[in-house]
Amino acid sequence: MTQKDISNSRLIPQGIVDPICDSPEEIVNWMGALQAQDFNMAKWAIGLRLKNSNEQKIHAAIDSAEIIRTHVLRPTWHFISADDIYWMLNLTASRILSSMKGRNKELELSSNVFKKANKIIEKILIGNKNLTRKELVNEISKAKIQTDNNRASHILLNAELEGLICSGKMKDNQTTYALLNERVERPKPIKKEEALCKLATKYFQSHFPASLQDFCWWSGLSFSDAKQALESIKDDFICEKLGEQEYWLPNSFTLKKNTNESAFLLPAFDEFLISYKDRSAAILHEHQNKAFSNNGIFWPTIVINGQVKGLWKREIKKDTVVIERDLFDKKNYKDTELIKEAAERFGSFLNKKTELIKKRKI
Repeated sequence: MTQKDISNSRLIPQGIVDPICDSPEEIVNWMGALQAQDFNMAKWAIGLRLKNSNEQKIHAAIDSAEIIRTHVLRPTWHFISADDIYWMLNLTASRILSSMKGRNKELELSSNVFKKANKIIEKILIGNKNLTRKELVNEISKAKIQTDNNRASHILLNAELEGLICSGKMKDNQTTYALLNERVERPKPIKKEEALCKLATKYFQSHFPASLQDFCWWSGLSFSDAKQALESIKDDFICEKLGEQEYWLPNSFTLKKNTNESAFLLPAFDEFLISYKDRSAAILHEHQNKAFSNNGIFWPTIVINGQVKGLWKREIKKDTVVIERDLFDKKNYKDTELIKEAAERFGSFLNKKTELIKKRKI
């Protein structure tokens, strides 16, 4: 197994090279979680992994609470399925909350402040109400709780991690918050050992080949919990070594040489890059600072034959989406037709015509 084999293989279980699911709920459930702080890009992360997808399908899945956008795993937004939200929160929320204590203290957000805010949030959302962030923060501010200096974000984050709120129905193309227990019925809780096994299974079935270190990064678990989780599923997976690194793959997977040319426009923060601690299989070291920053910003990438070869931007117009491509190798134009096909797929997702252009000169 080579580095190229690793990156090409990952396109398959992630449903990128050949979409394996029909609905947003199916692919989100399969993937375990998809990072989603950039909401519009996160919708495309789901869409590119579906057969015959469009933006309306994603909105419908959000409105019906088949998929939920909330903070889980690492301290950032993710899309997860309704079936997974409670046990994932139970498994990972306490660790995230603990990591936020220092910043909360700096912002003078005590447990009493959070309790007061939560009571207000519950009171104004009860009855299946859906409020935008602005509407919710305005109500919290009326109770003379300070929401400036990023306090509002921490108050809402805390409410999500405590299982009080999650994403609600779309309102005028804006995201909203709603009460979690009114969106998703609370199931019978499961033990930590079962939750660890479920999380490891979801990750390694959909992100392989992947290492223990990759899983530890993606899940936000402690190293000991991540190791325990991997140990619990080892009978269904095999280990392949590349140098000193161990990669885990399902027993049923057979590595095949892929000779087909392919290109994909991946969204910002896509799982193809962000879900691995070591990203060297998919992108050369010399290009990594172009695709993602040291403080965790991941830009939309162009992936050609399993390798990140450039970046892209979109400009939405009335009936058209303009895609600006920026290849790392400025002299390499042989992949233009592949990129054009990938751009047209994105345009179809938005129900718009597509115009593909080279990077504009400033």
